Amino acid sequence: MVYTVTFNPSLDYIISLQGFQMGTTNRTKEEQMLPGGKGINVSTVLQNLGIDNTALGFTAGFTGQEIERMVREIGFQCDFIRTKTGFSRINVKLKDYDGTEINGIGPVIQKEEAEKLMEKLKHLEEGDVLVLAGSIPESLPNSIYRDILAELQGKGILFVVDATKDLLLYVLEYEPFLIKPNNHELGEIFDVELKTRESVIPYAKKLQEKGARNVLVSMAGEGAVLVAENGEVFMQPAPKGTLVNAVGAGDSMVAGFIAGWMERQSYSHAFRMGVAAGSASAFSHLLATKEEIQRIYERLEK
Repeated sequence: MVYTVTFNPSLDYIISLQGFQMGTTNRTKEEQMLPGGKGINVSTVLQNLGIDNTALGFTAGFTGQEIERMVREIGFQCDFIRTKTGFSRINVKLKDYDGTEINGIGPVIQKEEAEKLMEKLKHLEEGDVLVLAGSIPESLPNSIYRDILAELQGKGILFVVDATKDLLLYVLEYEPFLIKPNNHELGEIFDVELKTRESVIPYAKKLQEKGARNVLVSMAGEGAVLVAENGEVFMQPAPKGTLVNAVGAGDSMVAGFIAGWMERQSYSHAFRMGVAAGSASAFSHLLATKEEIQRIYERLEK
Protein backbone atom coordinates (compact mmCIF):
# COMPACT_ATOMS: atom_id res chain seq x y z
CA MET A 1 0.00 0.00 0.00
CA VAL A 2 1.12 3.55 -0.72
CA TYR A 3 0.54 6.19 1.95
CA THR A 4 0.92 9.91 1.36
CA VAL A 5 1.21 12.52 4.09
CA THR A 6 0.10 16.11 3.57
CA PHE A 7 0.72 18.11 6.72
CA ASN A 8 -0.95 21.26 5.41
CA PRO A 9 -3.60 20.36 2.82
CA SER A 10 -5.64 23.04 1.14
CA LEU A 11 -8.60 23.94 -0.95
CA ASP A 12 -7.01 25.27 -4.13
CA TYR A 13 -9.10 28.04 -5.65
CA ILE A 14 -7.79 28.25 -9.21
CA ILE A 15 -9.01 31.31 -11.08
CA SER A 16 -8.61 32.85 -14.51
CA LEU A 17 -8.95 36.64 -14.87
CA GLN A 18 -9.48 38.96 -17.80
CA GLY A 19 -6.51 41.03 -16.74
CA PHE A 20 -5.64 41.88 -13.14
CA GLN A 21 -5.49 45.40 -11.72
CA MET A 22 -4.59 46.57 -8.24
CA GLY A 23 -7.00 48.84 -6.38
CA THR A 24 -10.13 47.80 -8.23
CA THR A 25 -12.63 44.96 -8.43
CA ASN A 26 -11.43 42.03 -10.54
CA ARG A 27 -13.88 39.37 -11.70
CA THR A 28 -13.04 35.81 -12.63
CA LYS A 29 -13.88 34.35 -16.01
CA GLU A 30 -13.15 30.74 -14.97
CA GLU A 31 -12.73 29.09 -11.60
CA GLN A 32 -12.09 25.69 -10.07
CA MET A 33 -11.99 24.42 -6.50
CA LEU A 34 -9.83 21.35 -5.93
CA PRO A 35 -8.30 19.57 -2.93
CA GLY A 36 -4.64 20.58 -2.82
CA GLY A 37 -1.34 19.88 -1.16
CA LYS A 38 1.53 17.89 -2.60
CA GLY A 39 0.65 14.58 -0.94
CA ILE A 40 -2.97 14.83 -2.04
CA ASN A 41 -1.83 15.55 -5.61
CA VAL A 42 0.38 12.45 -5.51
CA SER A 43 -2.54 10.39 -4.23
CA THR A 44 -4.83 11.69 -6.98
CA VAL A 45 -2.46 10.72 -9.80
CA LEU A 46 -1.73 7.35 -8.18
CA GLN A 47 -5.48 6.74 -8.07
CA ASN A 48 -5.76 7.72 -11.74
CA LEU A 49 -3.06 5.15 -12.50
CA GLY A 50 -4.90 2.44 -10.60
CA ILE A 51 -2.60 2.38 -7.56
CA ASP A 52 -4.46 1.95 -4.27
CA ASN A 53 -3.33 4.50 -1.71
CA THR A 54 -4.33 6.26 1.47
CA ALA A 55 -3.91 9.98 2.16
CA LEU A 56 -2.90 10.95 5.69
CA GLY A 57 -2.37 14.33 7.30
CA PHE A 58 -4.35 16.99 9.14
CA THR A 59 -7.59 18.79 8.36
CA ALA A 60 -9.49 21.45 10.27
CA GLY A 61 -12.78 23.30 10.19
CA PHE A 62 -15.28 23.55 7.35
CA THR A 63 -12.54 23.72 4.73
CA GLY A 64 -11.06 20.51 6.10
CA GLN A 65 -14.42 18.80 5.82
CA GLU A 66 -14.66 19.86 2.18
CA ILE A 67 -11.15 18.58 1.46
CA GLU A 68 -12.11 15.19 2.85
CA ARG A 69 -15.36 15.14 0.87
CA MET A 70 -13.55 15.97 -2.37
CA VAL A 71 -10.86 13.36 -1.73
CA ARG A 72 -13.45 10.64 -1.24
CA GLU A 73 -15.20 11.81 -4.40
CA ILE A 74 -11.97 11.35 -6.36
CA GLY A 75 -11.87 7.80 -5.09
CA PHE A 76 -8.85 7.18 -2.91
CA GLN A 77 -8.89 6.48 0.80
CA CYS A 78 -8.12 9.08 3.44
CA ASP A 79 -7.54 8.95 7.18
CA PHE A 80 -6.93 12.55 8.20
CA ILE A 81 -6.59 13.73 11.77
CA ARG A 82 -8.93 16.62 12.52
CA THR A 83 -7.32 19.35 14.57
CA LYS A 84 -9.20 20.94 17.44
CA THR A 85 -8.83 24.53 16.26
CA GLY A 86 -8.44 26.57 13.09
CA PHE A 87 -9.32 25.64 9.54
CA SER A 88 -7.50 24.12 6.60
CA ARG A 89 -6.03 26.74 4.33
CA ILE A 90 -7.36 28.10 1.06
CA ASN A 91 -4.75 28.74 -1.64
CA VAL A 92 -5.65 31.18 -4.40
CA LYS A 93 -3.85 30.46 -7.67
CA LEU A 94 -3.99 32.92 -10.58
CA LYS A 95 -3.99 30.72 -13.64
CA ASP A 96 -3.12 33.47 -16.14
CA TYR A 97 -0.10 34.63 -14.15
CA ASP A 98 2.20 31.62 -14.02
CA GLY A 99 3.53 30.99 -10.53
CA THR A 100 1.38 33.70 -8.92
CA GLU A 101 -0.56 32.48 -5.91
CA ILE A 102 -1.57 33.40 -2.37
CA ASN A 103 -1.22 30.52 0.06
CA GLY A 104 -2.94 30.37 3.44
CA ILE A 105 -1.24 29.52 6.74
CA GLY A 106 -3.22 26.49 7.90
CA PRO A 107 -4.16 25.38 11.41
CA VAL A 108 -1.98 25.04 14.49
CA ILE A 109 -1.20 21.37 15.07
CA GLN A 110 -0.88 20.43 18.73
CA LYS A 111 1.77 18.02 19.99
CA GLU A 112 -0.80 15.34 20.82
CA GLU A 113 -2.26 15.62 17.31
CA ALA A 114 1.18 15.11 15.76
CA GLU A 115 1.62 12.07 18.00
CA LYS A 116 -1.63 10.61 16.62
CA LEU A 117 -0.15 10.72 13.13
CA MET A 118 2.98 8.95 14.32
CA GLU A 119 0.85 6.21 15.85
CA LYS A 120 -0.92 5.68 12.52
CA LEU A 121 2.41 5.49 10.70
CA LYS A 122 3.71 2.84 13.07
CA HIS A 123 1.21 0.41 11.52
CA LEU A 124 2.92 0.55 8.11
CA GLU A 125 4.49 -2.74 7.06
CA GLU A 126 7.36 -4.04 4.96
CA GLY A 127 6.89 -3.20 1.29
CA ASP A 128 4.66 -0.19 1.96
CA VAL A 129 5.56 3.14 0.36
CA LEU A 130 5.42 6.34 2.41
CA VAL A 131 5.39 9.69 0.61
CA LEU A 132 6.19 12.81 2.64
CA ALA A 133 5.54 15.85 0.49
CA GLY A 134 5.30 19.58 0.83
CA SER A 135 5.58 22.23 3.48
CA ILE A 136 4.62 21.97 7.13
CA PRO A 137 2.69 24.37 9.38
CA GLU A 138 4.78 26.67 11.56
CA SER A 139 3.52 24.84 14.64
CA LEU A 140 5.57 21.74 13.74
CA PRO A 141 9.36 21.40 14.07
CA ASN A 142 11.33 21.30 10.82
CA SER A 143 12.71 17.96 11.97
CA ILE A 144 9.29 16.28 11.62
CA TYR A 145 10.17 14.40 8.41
CA ARG A 146 13.41 13.16 9.96
CA ASP A 147 11.58 12.14 13.13
CA ILE A 148 9.17 10.00 11.09
CA LEU A 149 11.92 8.25 9.15
CA ALA A 150 13.88 7.64 12.36
CA GLU A 151 10.82 6.07 14.00
CA LEU A 152 10.11 3.77 11.04
CA GLN A 153 13.68 2.68 10.29
CA GLY A 154 14.24 -1.04 9.77
CA LYS A 155 10.66 -1.88 8.79
CA GLY A 156 11.34 -2.29 5.06
CA ILE A 157 9.31 0.78 4.08
CA LEU A 158 10.22 2.73 0.92
CA PHE A 159 10.44 6.42 1.81
CA VAL A 160 9.78 9.10 -0.82
CA VAL A 161 10.44 12.71 0.16
CA ASP A 162 9.53 15.79 -1.88
CA ALA A 163 10.47 18.78 0.23
CA THR A 164 12.90 21.69 0.35
CA LYS A 165 15.87 22.85 2.40
CA ASP A 166 16.14 21.43 5.93
CA LEU A 167 13.04 19.22 5.60
CA LEU A 168 14.88 17.40 2.83
CA LEU A 169 18.43 17.56 4.11
CA TYR A 170 17.53 16.23 7.55
CA VAL A 171 16.15 12.95 6.14
CA LEU A 172 19.15 11.99 4.01
CA GLU A 173 20.93 10.09 6.77
CA TYR A 174 17.99 7.64 6.77
CA GLU A 175 18.55 6.75 3.11
CA PRO A 176 15.18 7.59 1.53
CA PHE A 177 14.37 5.54 -1.56
CA LEU A 178 13.58 8.65 -3.63
CA ILE A 179 13.89 12.39 -3.27
CA LYS A 180 12.66 14.87 -5.89
CA PRO A 181 14.07 18.38 -5.76
CA ASN A 182 13.66 20.61 -8.78
CA ASN A 183 16.75 22.22 -10.28
CA HIS A 184 16.18 25.50 -8.42
CA GLU A 185 15.82 23.74 -5.06
CA LEU A 186 18.89 21.63 -5.76
CA GLY A 187 20.86 24.73 -6.71
CA GLU A 188 19.71 26.53 -3.57
CA ILE A 189 21.10 23.73 -1.40
CA PHE A 190 24.57 24.13 -2.91
CA ASP A 191 24.36 27.86 -3.72
CA VAL A 192 24.72 27.36 -7.47
CA GLU A 193 22.54 28.04 -10.51
CA LEU A 194 21.61 24.92 -12.45
CA LYS A 195 20.10 25.44 -15.90
CA THR A 196 21.02 22.35 -17.92
CA ARG A 197 20.32 18.68 -17.39
CA GLU A 198 24.03 17.89 -17.38
CA SER A 199 24.73 20.49 -14.70
CA VAL A 200 22.46 18.89 -12.09
CA ILE A 201 24.14 15.48 -12.20
CA PRO A 202 27.14 16.15 -9.90
CA TYR A 203 24.92 17.85 -7.33
CA ALA A 204 22.38 15.04 -7.40
CA LYS A 205 25.29 12.68 -6.73
CA LYS A 206 26.29 14.81 -3.75
CA LEU A 207 22.84 14.16 -2.26
CA GLN A 208 23.41 10.46 -2.86
CA GLU A 209 26.67 10.73 -0.94
CA LYS A 210 24.65 12.16 1.93
CA GLY A 211 22.33 9.14 1.87
CA ALA A 212 19.63 9.47 -0.81
CA ARG A 213 19.27 6.31 -2.87
CA ASN A 214 17.67 7.82 -5.98
CA VAL A 215 17.56 11.51 -6.90
CA LEU A 216 14.92 12.65 -9.39
CA VAL A 217 15.35 16.26 -10.51
CA SER A 218 12.49 18.01 -12.29
CA MET A 219 13.42 20.92 -14.55
CA ALA A 220 10.13 22.17 -16.05
CA GLY A 221 10.78 23.01 -19.72
CA GLU A 222 14.26 21.45 -19.60
CA GLY A 223 12.91 17.99 -18.77
CA ALA A 224 14.23 15.84 -15.94
CA VAL A 225 17.20 13.83 -14.67
CA LEU A 226 17.35 10.66 -12.57
CA VAL A 227 20.53 9.65 -10.80
CA ALA A 228 19.77 6.08 -9.75
CA GLU A 229 21.31 4.07 -6.93
CA ASN A 230 22.67 1.45 -9.38
CA GLY A 231 24.93 4.09 -10.95
CA GLU A 232 22.80 4.77 -14.02
CA VAL A 233 21.93 8.31 -15.04
CA PHE A 234 18.80 8.99 -17.09
CA MET A 235 18.03 12.28 -18.84
CA GLN A 236 14.90 13.23 -20.72
CA PRO A 237 14.10 16.50 -22.53
CA ALA A 238 10.65 17.92 -21.88
CA PRO A 239 8.00 16.50 -24.23
CA LYS A 240 6.47 19.02 -26.61
CA GLY A 241 3.11 20.37 -25.59
CA THR A 242 1.22 23.46 -24.47
CA LEU A 243 1.60 24.41 -20.82
CA VAL A 244 -1.92 24.71 -19.42
CA ASN A 245 -1.42 24.40 -15.67
CA ALA A 246 1.88 23.80 -13.87
CA VAL A 247 0.19 23.19 -10.51
CA GLY A 248 0.85 19.61 -9.44
CA ALA A 249 3.23 18.69 -12.27
CA GLY A 250 6.07 17.86 -9.89
CA ASP A 251 3.74 15.86 -7.66
CA SER A 252 2.50 13.99 -10.72
CA MET A 253 6.11 13.13 -11.58
CA VAL A 254 6.52 11.58 -8.13
CA ALA A 255 3.31 9.57 -8.56
CA GLY A 256 4.31 8.39 -12.02
CA PHE A 257 7.72 7.26 -10.78
CA ILE A 258 6.19 5.32 -7.89
CA ALA A 259 3.63 3.66 -10.17
CA GLY A 260 6.33 2.75 -12.71
CA TRP A 261 8.60 1.30 -10.03
CA MET A 262 5.80 -0.75 -8.49
CA GLU A 263 4.89 -2.09 -11.92
CA ARG A 264 8.33 -3.27 -13.12
CA GLN A 265 11.04 -2.44 -10.55
CA SER A 266 12.88 -0.76 -13.45
CA TYR A 267 14.46 2.66 -13.02
CA SER A 268 14.23 3.34 -16.75
CA HIS A 269 10.51 2.61 -16.80
CA ALA A 270 9.86 4.48 -13.53
CA PHE A 271 11.71 7.55 -14.84
CA ARG A 272 9.77 7.60 -18.10
CA MET A 273 6.51 7.18 -16.21
CA GLY A 274 7.48 10.08 -13.96
CA VAL A 275 8.29 12.38 -16.86
CA ALA A 276 5.12 11.35 -18.70
CA ALA A 277 2.91 11.95 -15.65
CA GLY A 278 4.46 15.33 -14.85
CA SER A 279 4.15 16.51 -18.45
CA ALA A 280 0.60 15.18 -18.84
CA SER A 281 -0.54 17.18 -15.81
CA ALA A 282 1.23 20.31 -17.10
CA PHE A 283 -0.64 19.96 -20.39
CA SER A 284 -4.03 19.44 -18.72
CA HIS A 285 -6.51 21.58 -16.79
CA LEU A 286 -6.63 18.85 -14.11
CA LEU A 287 -4.15 16.31 -12.83
CA ALA A 288 -3.27 13.74 -15.47
CA THR A 289 -5.37 10.69 -16.28
CA LYS A 290 -3.92 7.28 -17.06
CA GLU A 291 -4.72 7.69 -20.76
CA GLU A 292 -2.99 11.10 -20.96
CA ILE A 293 0.08 9.71 -19.22
CA GLN A 294 0.24 6.68 -21.49
CA ARG A 295 0.05 8.81 -24.64
CA ILE A 296 3.05 10.89 -23.58
CA TYR A 297 4.97 7.84 -22.30
CA GLU A 298 4.85 6.33 -25.77
CA ARG A 299 6.35 9.49 -27.27
CA LEU A 300 9.35 9.66 -24.96
CA GLU A 301 12.88 8.74 -25.97
CA LYS A 302 13.98 5.31 -24.78
